[in-house]
Amino acid sequence: MATETLTLGKALNNGLRRALEADPKVVVMGEDVGKLGGVFRITDGLQKDFGDQRVIDTPLAESGIIGTAVGLAIRGYRPVCEIQFDGFVYPAYDQIVSQVAKMHYRSRGKLSIPMVIRIPFGGGIGAVEHHSESPEAYFAHTAGLKVVSCSNPQDAYVMIQQAIASDDPIVFLEPKRRYWEKGQVDLDAPLSEAYPLHSARVVRPGTDVTLLAYGPMVRTCLEAATAAAEDGRELEVIDLRSLSPLDLSAAYESVKRTGRAVVVHEAPSNIGLGAELAARITEECFYSLESPVLRVTGFDTPYPAARVEEEYLPDLDRVLDAVDRTFGW
Repeated sequence: MATETLTLGKALNNGLRRALEADPKVVVMGEDVGKLGGVFRITDGLQKDFGDQRVIDTPLAESGIIGTAVGLAIRGYRPVCEIQFDGFVYPAYDQIVSQVAKMHYRSRGKLSIPMVIRIPFGGGIGAVEHHSESPEAYFAHTAGLKVVSCSNPQDAYVMIQQAIASDDPIVFLEPKRRYWEKGQVDLDAPLSEAYPLHSARVVRPGTDVTLLAYGPMVRTCLEAATAAAEDGRELEVIDLRSLSPLDLSAAYESVKRTGRAVVVHEAPSNIGLGAELAARITEECFYSLESPVLRVTGFDTPYPAARVEEEYLPDLDRVLDAVDRTFGW
């Protein structure tokens, strides 16, 4: 077993490399993904090893990147598109929603669109405007798209390969503030035995409150659970991993035990993933709940300037405050 300590970013790089080796129809494309290796160096070294016909530097035109990838996918390729920053995806939104998401349905199942759209998302890196968005609800709301988000290096390594191997179009959200965080990665993990791509996972068991998160907020919730344990409260943390389709079997089982649930995400609360999660948990676990399902989110404003972003982002204190409030009913 080849287990190494890798950053989340390097784990993604290794996963992309393995996918390129496994299938000659896999192509990586995006702005600066080739010679530069991407602004976060996620594709570092891939063009050198696989050539500029498989790792392609594109023009600065997100709509063109996605539109070209649709044609490649129809012709049997498996394009992996990088959107350089979350806020740059909006010029491609028409292509994603009108073409990528609908082609399979439009063709009555005759055409598949096996493509992955990689998007570094979320804040916490001190970036300028358009570089710290959380656009997941737009895509999770769109029928015909699947949306996933990794939170740790092992999942990053495996999930990117699973997404590329899928015959469905997948928006792959990467928590950019976690790119440099390290963890153990089993580089020999066979995909056939890997944890299912669209399944949630309990990452910390607990008995008192259920915390639900994905992407960058999983670590925040784990830190909150560690802090709460010092006060005698055991918080269960669930990493959703897949935002569309949602797997809530673990959440239902957990909430029926704990009686309390808090959903945490960086995106604004208004009509966000937290609202859907709260509704479904309330429907399924109504007679087990000891309090309403609470949300800890970003605020309903445009993402702020870097100097005040820490006031915007959910943190340990805000999560623990919500946990306290669940005991107030």
